[in-house]
Amino acid sequence: MTHYIGPLLTRSVADGLSAARAAGAGEWAGSMDLGRSNGSASLHAESWQWKGESYPYPAKVKDRTIYYWDGDEFSSVSRYAGSLIKLVPTEWGAPTFEIDGIKMLPTSKESPVDDARRKVALVDPRGKVVLDTCGGLGYFAACCLDAGVARIQSFEKNPDVLWLRTINPWSPDPQSAASGGRLELAHADVSQAIVQIADASVDALLHDPPRFGIAGELYSQVFYDQLARVLRRGGRLFHYTGSPNKLTSDRDVPREVARRLEKAGFRAELALDGVLATRR
Repeated sequence: MTHYIGPLLTRSVADGLSAARAAGAGEWAGSMDLGRSNGSASLHAESWQWKGESYPYPAKVKDRTIYYWDGDEFSSVSRYAGSLIKLVPTEWGAPTFEIDGIKMLPTSKESPVDDARRKVALVDPRGKVVLDTCGGLGYFAACCLDAGVARIQSFEKNPDVLWLRTINPWSPDPQSAASGGRLELAHADVSQAIVQIADASVDALLHDPPRFGIAGELYSQVFYDQLARVLRRGGRLFHYTGSPNKLTSDRDVPREVARRLEKAGFRAELALDGVLATRR
């Protein structure tokens, strides 16, 4: 899918454009790509120009929303197909996303990219073949590419999340020069597609599934047995679990995960907000 290259507006950017125009300024300086780069827009009474294209001032911009130019107007980066999936700005630049109002990435203390980088470092991807089971916005993949991964195979089941990736400038583009042909992104359910992956063909694994109540199959013994099958001996797996409240859920998900991974053939320990395991 082709990546969007037009401007992205948040409320702070839109307010900045309008305030600069009201003050009589002929130019506004800032970022139109969620902090990836900085540039300037020339301001006119009814429109503003950015990279040689003219755009109208948006009539109404909401908080916690990112807008892209759809060819006719600035529309929110969101889709509804049974669930509302939405790209959401953060103070860190790199956005998170929500499904029916539930935030999918931790952003309260640091950038979701920095969070991904700490987790990716646990499996040391440099020069390795990595399986990224649930690609999401691609931050695990981006950090692997930055760290010098040899090849990363990423799966994402939800087509609307894949669409968000084409709008988000922080999501890696498999076709870009920066990816260098090292990122393979498939629209597929990894719980089914994994049976096609050869035995011991993967050097490291990153597993960031939705919460247990939504995707229980990705926490199953059957799936963990498949992870053990495709990972070479000595290979590492980081499994994100989050920190669900044991008192309210009556479950200790991280320790349940660790026990199942041990049964599948891993040595497992709690690490960060998940489980780090090594194939025995």
